[in-house]
Amino acid sequence: MPLPRQPTELGRFGRAPYIRRRLPADIRRKLPRPPVNLRTREYAPCRLGDHYHSTLADNLMYMNYTHTVESSLPPKPDREIRLRWDPANPYSKYRKNEPVGGKRFAEMATEPNTPANIIRLEAVQMHIMIKEAITSRMHLLGVIAALRALSGETEAGGGALAKGVKGVEIVRGKKQVGGWIRSGVPVGAKVTLKGSAMYDLIACLTEFVLPRLREFHGIPMAAPVSGPNAYLPASSNAVKPSDVTGVVSFGLPPEAMSYWPQIEVNQDAYPRMYGMHLHFITNAVGVGAQERARALVSGFQIPFLRKS
Repeated sequence: MPLPRQPTELGRFGRAPYIRRRLPADIRRKLPRPPVNLRTREYAPCRLGDHYHSTLADNLMYMNYTHTVESSLPPKPDREIRLRWDPANPYSKYRKNEPVGGKRFAEMATEPNTPANIIRLEAVQMHIMIKEAITSRMHLLGVIAALRALSGETEAGGGALAKGVKGVEIVRGKKQVGGWIRSGVPVGAKVTLKGSAMYDLIACLTEFVLPRLREFHGIPMAAPVSGPNAYLPASSNAVKPSDVTGVVSFGLPPEAMSYWPQIEVNQDAYPRMYGMHLHFITNAVGVGAQERARALVSGFQIPFLRKS
């Protein structure tokens, strides 16, 4: 059966084009699916994004600069790392051969400081866990609605295909822990923001949420490993895994959720207020990555407090 023609309205641009082939329909959403991955563009300049490129990037490059003097002495040879399997053994020739003791992220040297590898913010992730969802998945509805309101992200949002935008994702248990949780059971939800959306979230956090928290002095940090206020001597090698990863994480109490403008405008639509975790993911790796990541995050007006 031939498709009906579009109404022929003659105007400045001539008549409307004919619909020669219908768009494929999404069976689950009952909506037409575009043949290409559409993307929504920015309609206003990002204030914090411009602040990073115009001010923070130069300051961070200056703060993280390490001057090295070339010595006339021969360089110290690298320490021999013992592998798990003998490379000369034909039975382990194609086996994955990792060094004994792990990959030693704590001993990775920092890359030379150049304009190409300046520390930058790659993504911001919001994470809400709720233990009541183990017994009933109905408790996840309020969490999903809150994350959608805070981030504005939905699955295939803005007309994009499913692989373009993940939206709010369900967090499931990875392994069984006694009789408390099983593998595959939903226990929370998370959403990952990139681009201008993560900068808008940071601006909302620093302007509306953190200033309204009572008795809030900053994000607490552990005491330094070395230095005048250190709790361990400088020769100690007690380095936590979080010290060599460029991810800054902190939590907000349940009362902080009501301070977000997206939630405050209609608090009665949510069954309760939820506490949440925020993860600022940067590209810093190696020794001192945590300190460089905190310097970047503090440049966006997020305060930190060092424990004594």
